[in-house]
Amino acid sequence: MSENTTPQGSVLTVDGAANAFLGMMESAEEPTGQTETEEISEEAGEAVEDELVENEEVETEKPSTFKVKAAGEEREVTLEQLIEGYQLGQDYTKKTQTLSEQRKEVEAQRAKIEEANKLRDQYAQRLQMMEQFLQQQTKGENLEALKDTDPIGYAVKVAEQQQRKEQMAVLKAEQQRIAQQQQAEQSERLKSHIAEESSKLATSIPGYADPKQGDQIRREIREYAKSIGWTDQELANIYDSRAVLSLYQGMKYASLQKAKPNVTKKVTEAPKTMKSGVSQSRDVDSEQRKKAMAQLKRTGNVRDAANAFERFL
Repeated sequence: MSENTTPQGSVLTVDGAANAFLGMMESAEEPTGQTETEEISEEAGEAVEDELVENEEVETEKPSTFKVKAAGEEREVTLEQLIEGYQLGQDYTKKTQTLSEQRKEVEAQRAKIEEANKLRDQYAQRLQMMEQFLQQQTKGENLEALKDTDPIGYAVKVAEQQQRKEQMAVLKAEQQRIAQQQQAEQSERLKSHIAEESSKLATSIPGYADPKQGDQIRREIREYAKSIGWTDQELANIYDSRAVLSLYQGMKYASLQKAKPNVTKKVTEAPKTMKSGVSQSRDVDSEQRKKAMAQLKRTGNVRDAANAFERFL
């Protein structure tokens, strides 16, 4: 058997060997070509994905806007601003509702107090009517006459009088209790009214709320009021801030009027200032005019007359 035979026994020529070698090279290069194509495709895909992600991020970063109308004006706001405005609106609504509920509670409590005061006043009137009735029952009775003529009737009348006295004592005690209650409530209302009026004066008169300066202002107002005819009793019964403010303004005006003559006197007595050299200049001009007139009288010359005329100008 020859050395140039194939395993199957066929003869391998030079051309056949070359073709076989080329086939082996092509088969070896094909996988490499496919790998590069796949890498290129993967890189292109990644680039497309990156671009899509970037576009999505750009679109995500751009906030959405909404048109809203506030105070009659239409404007655009972002979602965050819309949520924030809604939260603020909810908070304001909640606070408003709370204040409204508190106001309703105060009004309801005030209505209850007014109703209780009304019932108490009616009760006080009935107590007064009962007092008048008991007083009429004991008026004009002469028990001494019954003592001898009708001992039993006398004993009954004495018992009735004693009962009425006890009823009167109970009635008087109840009237006193109601009077004290009314006086306490009136005192509280007056105290609240004075505090409210003092608060008004604190905003109208500078320094009125200051402990030290306020005492000085109140003392000055009192002295001014007494100087124009107010009595201590009248001043003690002032509970209206408008009256105190009027006295304060009157006091300030009187103080300005009192200081006005002194200011006018100082202005009048102030020395008049004159410019330096004015007095000397006037004296020199006057002397020159006199000399020019004397010269004109002596000569009667036209030139001297013109010179004198210029001096007067």
